[in-house]
Amino acid sequence: MSSWKILISDQLDARGVEILRSAAQVENRPGIAAEELLELIDGFDALVVRGRTKVTPALLDAAPRLKVVGRAGVGVDNIDLAAAQSRGVVVVNAPTATTIAVAEHTLGLMLALMRHIPRADTTMKAGLWEKKTLLGGELHDKVLGVVGMGNIGSAVAQRAAAFGMQILGYDPFLDEAAIASRGAQPVNLQDLYRRADIITLHVPLTPQTRNLIDGQAIAHMKRGVHLICAARGGVIDETALLLGLESGQVAGAGLDVFASEPPGLSALVAHPRVVATPHIGAQTAEAQRRAAEDVVEEVLAALNGEALRWQVV
Repeated sequence: MSSWKILISDQLDARGVEILRSAAQVENRPGIAAEELLELIDGFDALVVRGRTKVTPALLDAAPRLKVVGRAGVGVDNIDLAAAQSRGVVVVNAPTATTIAVAEHTLGLMLALMRHIPRADTTMKAGLWEKKTLLGGELHDKVLGVVGMGNIGSAVAQRAAAFGMQILGYDPFLDEAAIASRGAQPVNLQDLYRRADIITLHVPLTPQTRNLIDGQAIAHMKRGVHLICAARGGVIDETALLLGLESGQVAGAGLDVFASEPPGLSALVAHPRVVATPHIGAQTAEAQRRAAEDVVEEVLAALNGEALRWQVV
């Protein structure tokens, strides 16, 4: 066993903990408070997090030995990348581990929204038989606009095609041939807004994508559009979305992520044409095991000076 010291500050699948403990000294403190983490971090060579822990400049300053931060998942918006880079701390993630889980959840949100499944279940459990009021719509022959044709967006496109949907794809980082090879007709964003019956978002939260779906974007969409987001809260301007729902411009929304989490019983969460879930897109046993295995292998590789597959900075 090496002399590396690794701190785990969020819940990590047992397989990931096992791999780390076979190779290093491990302190497993899932759910540790930010103040306590700040006091404890000194002396550790690596930190493994999920989405809860905020890796701030202050935390990095408190860890002069820190060489690598591993994020067990895709998004790294909880890690100050510029601060890590300036201090020579490598950041790695597990970008493919949760692809299937999030893609399946996206389709689940679409089906739940189009077929009113949550309301059907609620009324049944209330002893009611609301068959006549639960007229839904089919995915078949609908136009799906996929914003972001990376791993997850491409997986969604592939699965949506099996439902007989027509797929439009937009991604500013891919050329038309690449988007077409991933199962979508390449279009610009305005064309996607204009033509899509359902729009699903698969982009990270960056300064460029924050409030990407704002009032102006919604106004350019087909009236009665359905919006799906299992990417990151903040990509949709929630005030604009609520206004769109109330005006009928947006027929419904399936949301797994929110600008502030947990959002509480906000007007958006409570809206009758919103299907809301608590950021569970990646919450499958299979995805969490893959994410843990992938990220700890990257962390150990970084500590040992080996080639990395998924270095963010």
